[in-house]
Amino acid sequence: MTEQTALPDAPGTGGAGAKPDAAVVRDALGVGVAVGLSGFAFGVTSAGSGLTLAQTCALSLLVFTGASQFALVGALAAGGNPLTAAAGAFFLGVRNAFYGLRLSQLLALPRAVRPFAAQWVIDETAAVALAQPTRRAVRIGFTITGLTLYVLWNLTTLLGALGAEAIGDTDAWGLDAAGPAVFLALLAPMLKDTTERAVAALAVLLGLGLLPVLPAGVPVLVAALAAPLVLWARGRRAGGAEDDGAVRGAAEDDGAVRGAAEDDGAVRGAAEGEDGR
Repeated sequence: MTEQTALPDAPGTGGAGAKPDAAVVRDALGVGVAVGLSGFAFGVTSAGSGLTLAQTCALSLLVFTGASQFALVGALAAGGNPLTAAAGAFFLGVRNAFYGLRLSQLLALPRAVRPFAAQWVIDETAAVALAQPTRRAVRIGFTITGLTLYVLWNLTTLLGALGAEAIGDTDAWGLDAAGPAVFLALLAPMLKDTTERAVAALAVLLGLGLLPVLPAGVPVLVAALAAPLVLWARGRRAGGAEDDGAVRGAAEDDGAVRGAAEDDGAVRGAAEGEDGR
């Protein structure tokens, strides 16, 4: 953490480990364009769920976090309670607050700019920014990704909502799966250890397994329990291993004591034998 909060303000092409500005821009544009185009799927899905054009566009302009937006309209389309749907979308969006804690240190932006930059703190901008070696590269990656994605996402949302009538039955196209698919594609490379993979797998099992028995939007909330459950199980396993180690250590110490006692008895026996002679 210390190394990343003290990134050098080196030029994009200078310094050890620096990355050319052009390479950062290329990577940022690639992510922004690829993900931004999926806003079309959101626009179609949202309009097909019964939201008006204004409501659909407002979600992209103001919320601007694809996973939460898809979760909201998906729950509403399935007949879920609006409050439950909003709660599921909110809890999915909470992760952005944790990205913000990390990015605020790496970007080190002026106070006046931070509220505007906060609107662009999402999975994609965080992924691009955190991959950069210098503060200059972090700022370029964050800005280009955020700007490209924000403009394209809102433009394609508008086009998708306008074209929903021409497409017809949106469920037949399966466009509602585009958002979750993009989210999973971004998440998968971040699962680097066993604990993270276990949390993701349990969340998927809870979310999919409870779909038939719980109201729309609720399975997403229940899936959030995957993290504390896995961490609790890991703590129990670690505690059990420590207890086993302590028991084995005590047994070894007891054996050492008995061995010392036997050796002492042998010494005393030898001494008594010498005295007898």
